[in-house]
Amino acid sequence: MQKGNIGVTTENIFPVIKKFLYSDHEIFLREMVSNAIDATQKLKTLKEKGDFKGELGDLTVRVSLDADKGTLTISDQGIGMTAEEIDKYINQIAFSGVTDFLDKYKDTANAIIGHFGLGFYSSFMVSKKVEIITKSYKDGEKAVKWSCDGSPEFTIEETEKEGRGSDIILYIDDDCKEFLEKNTIEGLLQKYCKFLPIPVAFGKKTEWKDGKQVETDEDNIINNVEPLWTKTPSTLKDEDYQKFYRTLYPMQDEPLFWIHLNVDYPFNLTGVLYFPRIKQNIDIQRNKVQLYCNQVFVTDQVEGIVPEFLTLLHGVIDSPDIPLNVSRSYLQSDRDVKKISTYITKKVADRLNSLFKENRKEYEEKWDDLKLFIHYGMLSQEDFYERAKDFALLKDIDGKYFTYEEYRTLIKDQQTDKEGNLIYLYANDPEAEYSFIEGAKKKGYSVLLMDGQLDTPMVGMLEQKLEKCRFTRVDADIIERLIVKEDAPKNTLSKEESDNLAEIFKSQMPKTEKANFYVEVQNLGEEAQPLIITQSEYMRRMKDMSRYQQGMGFYAQMPDAYNLVLNSDHPLVKKVLSEQTEKTGKALEPILAEIKGQEARLAILRQEQDKKKPEEVTQEEKDDLANTQKAIDDQQKKKQQVIADSAKDNQIVHQLIDLALLQNGMLRGEALDKFLRRSVELIG
Repeated sequence: MQKGNIGVTTENIFPVIKKFLYSDHEIFLREMVSNAIDATQKLKTLKEKGDFKGELGDLTVRVSLDADKGTLTISDQGIGMTAEEIDKYINQIAFSGVTDFLDKYKDTANAIIGHFGLGFYSSFMVSKKVEIITKSYKDGEKAVKWSCDGSPEFTIEETEKEGRGSDIILYIDDDCKEFLEKNTIEGLLQKYCKFLPIPVAFGKKTEWKDGKQVETDEDNIINNVEPLWTKTPSTLKDEDYQKFYRTLYPMQDEPLFWIHLNVDYPFNLTGVLYFPRIKQNIDIQRNKVQLYCNQVFVTDQVEGIVPEFLTLLHGVIDSPDIPLNVSRSYLQSDRDVKKISTYITKKVADRLNSLFKENRKEYEEKWDDLKLFIHYGMLSQEDFYERAKDFALLKDIDGKYFTYEEYRTLIKDQQTDKEGNLIYLYANDPEAEYSFIEGAKKKGYSVLLMDGQLDTPMVGMLEQKLEKCRFTRVDADIIERLIVKEDAPKNTLSKEESDNLAEIFKSQMPKTEKANFYVEVQNLGEEAQPLIITQSEYMRRMKDMSRYQQGMGFYAQMPDAYNLVLNSDHPLVKKVLSEQTEKTGKALEPILAEIKGQEARLAILRQEQDKKKPEEVTQEEKDDLANTQKAIDDQQKKKQQVIADSAKDNQIVHQLIDLALLQNGMLRGEALDKFLRRSVELIG
């Protein structure tokens, strides 16, 4: 019997392995099974080269539990090890046998998984003792048994073993008893090993017999040794891709389409990426792309390899060239990763472009599901925007689709303003914005439908990318001012009449939480609506953007800004102004006279003080100016109160306001109830 200490530079590496080396204890099973696969693949390579003359026989890797003994065993019939090889590869940590093997068989050994020589020691994360019983494939070599109890001390002794290969026996630690449960091990094998290239058996298949589950003689093979991405695309049908998708994601809807990746220069990469059906929610669908290394599952956190916008996709990427850290769990920063990311972006863009060109009708039918991916990519990656701008679409409210260039050509004659800007009109909610859309259509304008989750930031980006243009929601202003082609007509009312009319309606607006209304008077013609509520494009867009961008949260806290536009040409508005003038004329006469007198006095005081330097103005003069301004303010409040008192019982005023609020979905609760009652009274 040989005894010795494992060659490590630290006094005791096992606590380090247990706590820090691996991101998750469950990974030990992946490492153990991967090592068994490696040993088997090595034997196959030796056979292909003619360096192994014997029969390969059954190469199945077997995982078995013995709950009574508290052991988990991983057995292979690969190359096995001699005592000398155990001493070299097991006792000298991180001196990997794979390195030597790859040097000798670098042309045919692509399927070898291990890189670090540390995978075996992950077994000590869950084990109080580990034994290796192994016999080399080489003629005349004796079987040996290696044993270690989690200290640097080990023993090696000769033993009996019938055939070549290795049995790794893990004596599971008391605090890791879940790894002695069949369901746990089966779940981990399904997670990490279900596409390994050598059959992996865990127990026997079961069947119902006499009302209970009984074992059969057939091995329970948990993996598919030739998953779809390893096959040549020309040999596969649509049904094959759809079936594989259901294997990966049993509960998902059928995918829109897929991209088969297959590249061997300047790096090795295979895989299949699926476009799932996603309408709105971005975040819930992440972590659906699985990363494999030679068919061993590594992670579904693939942000380093797959461009961020494509983390919304589903599917598999497999590459032996992706640089992993020692635990094979985290991606290391590497320029090859950047190359892979760039390749995937290009491949996806090419696939989308070919789908668009080859069958535009089918592409348009899929656009509503696709646009989230494409918009996300255009917003987050400049090189993808450059590729996608030719197959990204705009959809109008009638359901017609246009490329950016097609739509520009469509609207340039009708929707160019007097400054030469091309105005893109859009709606978020065709039902709520119906009357504004109809008004735009009557003018001969086209209106886009932009109701997607990323359409707000897309609008901002397109305004920067597209030449001399502006996007405006169709309810952002009265239709005459959405696309200004000539100077607005002058108001036919005097300033005093306009101010009084504005005050009538302003005084009767309901107090709405987190909403400010700004009233203005315009000549819109007798056929136009008497009162229109529009929302500031800038403020609404800033509030929308605050949901996506950090540092803009203060916009979300600001009240909504609305414009209340009064049409002074409409008969009902004229009637309101006429009745108010008649009703309040006498009451306002002395107030208006006082205001004019005080305003004249204020103008004289300011003129006199403007001739002096600030330090020459006396306190008495300053007080006189302030008192005059206060007198004007007091009279203005009196005027506002007189107008408000006269308007509070005016049914037409309240009805017009409520109709405008109702049109914008802003009439609720008690105000809506009052409107309904008043409507019945007016009809009666």
